[in-house]
Amino acid sequence: MKIVFMGTPDFAAGALRALIQAEYEITAVVTQPDKAKGRSREPVPSPVKVCALEHGIPVLQPGRIKAPEAVEELKGYEADVFIVAAYGQILSREILEMPPLGSLNIHASLLPRYRGASPIQHAIIGGEEKTGITIMQMDAGIDTGDMLYQKETAIGPEDDYETLHDRLTVLGGEAVVEALGLLEQGKLKPEKQEDSLSCYAPLIKKEDGKIDFSRTAEEIDRLIRGMTPWPSAYTGYRGKQLKIWKAAPDPEQDVTGHEPGEVLGVDRDSVTVAAGRGALRLLELQLEGKRRMSTHDFLLGVKVQPGEVLAVSG
Repeated sequence: MKIVFMGTPDFAAGALRALIQAEYEITAVVTQPDKAKGRSREPVPSPVKVCALEHGIPVLQPGRIKAPEAVEELKGYEADVFIVAAYGQILSREILEMPPLGSLNIHASLLPRYRGASPIQHAIIGGEEKTGITIMQMDAGIDTGDMLYQKETAIGPEDDYETLHDRLTVLGGEAVVEALGLLEQGKLKPEKQEDSLSCYAPLIKKEDGKIDFSRTAEEIDRLIRGMTPWPSAYTGYRGKQLKIWKAAPDPEQDVTGHEPGEVLGVDRDSVTVAAGRGALRLLELQLEGKRRMSTHDFLLGVKVQPGEVLAVSG
């Protein structure tokens, strides 16, 4: 089976590596153009491009995949199926239907839940107990095609975006290899999505990390975990931004008479803050202009006082 693979970030590179290890023939890789990063603004290749070049696979980087010249170039690479994983551009119907077996997408949620660009973060923030990978037949909609294969993983109370992303990266590679094996045997059975069970997971933005302490302790904890390591959850302290990297919720603590965000107590290793219901012990912090550190180390340089309130000014 010949494959053209389309993807860009680490999540996609994991699937590409799995396909290569399974000895599928990758005739070409399509990825986003190199992106300028850092102070030098030097162009940096995507993880998928790096993986492809390491294995001698031709790389295409069209600025617009729908451009006529890009479509024509794509036609030159024989493929039985296109495999797509977090590519970053919308594919036209002409492209989706180009290979005989169509185009399959590796999506990081258990569809129909969490269609959209940021399903991993939203699954944590939304309080899901499990998530997984869905291999789906792509159509003109956003993650609306028929489901072909799924693999699940539990979301633990300690999982953050980084740990869950890394686990799903491995799971995505396993799922696509298993699904292609079934496809070759004619054993994949398309299942239509139930639209009433779907919800949208829009692209996460930096401002989505702003903490609203009027929410419950569990909700704030999920936001912190969903935003770690990017873009991070934050509040304000003494006029500066304060990132909260890790917390432990205490949903049963009585906070009657205390303002949301109010510091209830300080011990050697944590700062306890009131939520709308319950409280949170803050365990890892980063004050604006400083490095990320344990709350124990943070308290060696900053004397936090009970009664102070954490809030973004303005």
